[in-house]
Amino acid sequence: MVSVTRSTKNSPARRGERREEVEHRVLTAVDRLLAQGVAFTELPVQRIATESDIARSTFYRYFPDKSQLLIRMADLATDDLFRAAAQWWAGEQLSETGAIDAMRDMIAGFTKHRLLLEALVEVASYDREVGRYWRSRVDAFVEMVRRRLNELKEAGRINEEMDVHATAVIVTAMVERVIAGRHRISEGRLAEALGRAIWLTI
Repeated sequence: MVSVTRSTKNSPARRGERREEVEHRVLTAVDRLLAQGVAFTELPVQRIATESDIARSTFYRYFPDKSQLLIRMADLATDDLFRAAAQWWAGEQLSETGAIDAMRDMIAGFTKHRLLLEALVEVASYDREVGRYWRSRVDAFVEMVRRRLNELKEAGRINEEMDVHATAVIVTAMVERVIAGRHRISEGRLAEALGRAIWLTI
């Protein structure tokens, strides 16, 4: 008698595992190819599939086109970045040290996938679908900061005259531009200066 608790080959759980495995293999492959100097826009699907050790048909099963590929890869690559910031903003005990630690984690995460995320920003400037995706990610970050600043304001923990929406936009833009830029500054010093700037702003 077959156990009803056994996961079959085509069960949703197994399919979910398969998707996650394929996506991470593709992300690693794309990072590797970009590091070799190949521009994302010039990467053929077949080469990505070969580098990922998957069939071309498997690639298209998960990624209908390269815009969808870039969006999903950016999702995976930015998860850690946004999680680090979200954890700091959500914390009860906000501190300058915590802000610096969060920026250190975000910078490290960006550096790990720098070429992919630089490709995302470039493609977002002319591909509507990718552009909408990236704006939605940034807007979500702005909204997270705005809500937290509003909570702090209502609790009397920050200046009651602060325009929380404008401040959220400014802080988000500052983080995005600094992290995405290329600077002749060590990651440690950059994280310290950026974290302190955010702390002094709020």
